[in-house]
Amino acid sequence: MRHGDKINNLSRTASHRRALLNNLASQLITNKRITTTLAKAKALRTFVEPLITKAKDNTTHQRRIVFSHLQDKEAVKELFDVVRLKVEGRPGGYTRIIKLGTRVGDNAELALIELVDYNEIYGKGVAGQKEVTGKRSRRGGGRGKKGATAVAVEGTPSVADAEATSPEVTDAEATSPEVTDATALTDETNSKETPAV
Repeated sequence: MRHGDKINNLSRTASHRRALLNNLASQLITNKRITTTLAKAKALRTFVEPLITKAKDNTTHQRRIVFSHLQDKEAVKELFDVVRLKVEGRPGGYTRIIKLGTRVGDNAELALIELVDYNEIYGKGVAGQKEVTGKRSRRGGGRGKKGATAVAVEGTPSVADAEATSPEVTDAEATSPEVTDATALTDETNSKETPAV
């Protein structure tokens, strides 16, 4: 039985596992995404996310704590100087794991683990969101329909603003000389077919 055994040992000794996670975390921080097995990616997530949280407090003490885990000066510098600025407004969940299928040689499950804020495909509009502040409970009782707060993206107008500021098309604009190529071609062919009398 494995009651209460939360740590995935990855079939390694403690020193080997620590060295593995140090290297994977350093590579994730410097390259922003890495491909590894699914088990290593899940173990790495629990290892690196507390380090990113520590990086939000840019002090010498926190730098030394993170360096004691990573053992890589360049990765620590990248984490505190570059990554920290991207994740400051995020309350957690800095990494994303995407399953990639199985490996050809040994049929191991592969996964891509990446920093969420560095993916432009999935992260559209995430950086511009306002942070929702307030006390939250795990039950979700404080967030009913009455107390729901809307998260607005800065720079995008709401529906009411768009309706209020949408310009009506006037006759002068409709007959403006800026005509697209397709409409210009159809106007020329129509004028050739019907001669003016």
